Amino acid sequence: MDYYGIATILIVLAAIFGYINVRFLKLPITIGLMVITIVFTLVVLGVSHFDDTLLAHEKEFISQIDFKTVLLDVMLSFLLFAGALHTNFSQLKVQRGPVLLFATLGVLVSTFLVGTLMYYLLLLIGLEVAYIYCLLFGALISPTDPIAVLGILKKANAPKILETKIVGESLFNDGVGVVVFLTIFSVAAFPNSELVATDILKLFAQEVLGGIALGLLLGWVTYRLMKSIDNYEIEVIITIAAVMGGTLLSHKLHVSAPLAIVVAGLIVGNDTVRNSAMSDVVELYVDKFWELIDVLLNTILFVMIGMEMLVLSFETSYVLAGLIAVPIVLVCRYISLWVPVKVYAQRLGFVPFTNLIMTWGGLRGGISIALALSLKPEMHRDLFLVITYIIVVFSIIGQGLTVEPIIKRFSQKIS
Repeated sequence: MDYYGIATILIVLAAIFGYINVRFLKLPITIGLMVITIVFTLVVLGVSHFDDTLLAHEKEFISQIDFKTVLLDVMLSFLLFAGALHTNFSQLKVQRGPVLLFATLGVLVSTFLVGTLMYYLLLLIGLEVAYIYCLLFGALISPTDPIAVLGILKKANAPKILETKIVGESLFNDGVGVVVFLTIFSVAAFPNSELVATDILKLFAQEVLGGIALGLLLGWVTYRLMKSIDNYEIEVIITIAAVMGGTLLSHKLHVSAPLAIVVAGLIVGNDTVRNSAMSDVVELYVDKFWELIDVLLNTILFVMIGMEMLVLSFETSYVLAGLIAVPIVLVCRYISLWVPVKVYAQRLGFVPFTNLIMTWGGLRGGISIALALSLKPEMHRDLFLVITYIIVVFSIIGQGLTVEPIIKRFSQKIS
């Protein structure tokens, strides 16, 4: 099947499942689509006991989708730009200190805590996995997914001071997490190479600092172009060009595309830039266009996530490891957030419940699955893919459905 056919089927399914959700379930779009898709897939599995024709077609369809490439190389930049464009820049500027620590130190601490605990857990249940591969899992599961976080927080009515922390962290720790994953991956893939600490630090710095620098340049160029004209059609196209051109340039320069696009989106979405570069008409069209892109790609993404379960190897030991990994990942996230919360507790209005809510509100999503899919078979890809899938499903459905009442429970003490 060609790309057009695959895209058509995904959009048709997303439209049908989205309609069912809005008409009957009335859940946040990310949760509703995943629930409906998983139920649909389970029905297909049930029907396959009598006639496996539909199951065979669905498996063939899923096998033709390169989930990793579609998400990381195509969809992610659009979703990150849309999220950054509508982030409260003034609040983010105030919260930049803790957000920076959450997205860097928090990811690194969580990576090593999760990797270490998973190493011993897997040994305990009879699965011998090299420590470096467990660190790889720690790196892919530690970043929260801005796509899932943004979609659910819109419905949760979180206080702005808290929402900025969660959204800001998820926008940046995604890019940092991918860099950490790729760095550990290069060590794991070439164990006999003469990589030294300075090489690893150089690679990390190039990806992170280079991505931020490119994002600043992209944002500035986009701002100057939009300021020099007043035409909503062309200005919307300029933002699209910034995302697509910036992503391609990031790959050519070997810098972090997610970080570059997030920074560019924050600049373009800044109130100062909006007031000086966009008329009211242009601002309306730019915002509505990127809101539509955000919703469309989200629906497709979570349909794809739900259908991925067909290609997993659900062995008993894998499922057991995944179920035990859920609380391990949550505990490690809570610990990794502890230092930034303590450092900024007095100055920026942090309260003890902030750590708890950020732990529960830090959802995992498609990015973790995409990174797990990029593992090589010798890195225990099937094992970590099942564990990751279980954590993501629990995160989106379990945490996603309960984060709103938790936020409401503590909202008065947070604001």
